[in-house]
Amino acid sequence: MSITLAIDVHFDLICPWCLIGKRHLRTAIEQFRALHPDVEITVAWRSHQLLPDIPAAGIPYQVFYERRLGGPTAVAARRAQVQAAARTAGIEFAFERIALMPNTQLAHRLIDCAGEFGGPEQVAYLIERLFATYFLEGRNIGALPVLLAIAAEAGFPAAAIEARLATPEAGDRFRARLATDSGISGVPFFVFNNRLTVSGAHPPASLLAAMEQALLPTATAHPV
Repeated sequence: MSITLAIDVHFDLICPWCLIGKRHLRTAIEQFRALHPDVEITVAWRSHQLLPDIPAAGIPYQVFYERRLGGPTAVAARRAQVQAAARTAGIEFAFERIALMPNTQLAHRLIDCAGEFGGPEQVAYLIERLFATYFLEGRNIGALPVLLAIAAEAGFPAAAIEARLATPEAGDRFRARLATDSGISGVPFFVFNNRLTVSGAHPPASLLAAMEQALLPTATAHPV
């Protein structure tokens, strides 16, 4: 009988902690596979919009965070905290390049449609490129031309995806999937084998421990 570890990752593309968590999960999976080569791992990426009310054209990035956190000093302190955590995952955020806080709905819909045209590994690469485009290159991932260019870079048929994005069915499916995410208040949020959860960008060792625990028949909610 084959053993499976199913991992659901709830994330948003404007959340730097989600990219950190994605990189830590990748490390944890590599470590887990070395220990358990007989276990099949599946990863499903679940879209979660932290700020669904952001206008489609986006809003000024720096102004948004100064208002949210209380001024430039608070913003600088928070970014230093994030950068320190990011370096443990091999990431150097380029916050100074980001001009706009985008609405991520279109980017998440792109990911949803991409699943029709490529496999899980290709979709995971697309998500990685979207994170990098935003946090490392400072490009607007709320703009359709940018999104289609990234899709093409990731090997997807951009024209076919653009046509699919325009269909009512794709929009309805995406909204239905978002509805199943309504009980989650923060991201990244990991669900292992549908019964054990980890909230936040924890280091690989913590994620590896959760993966190990999820294989046990009596696994319950993880305390972290």
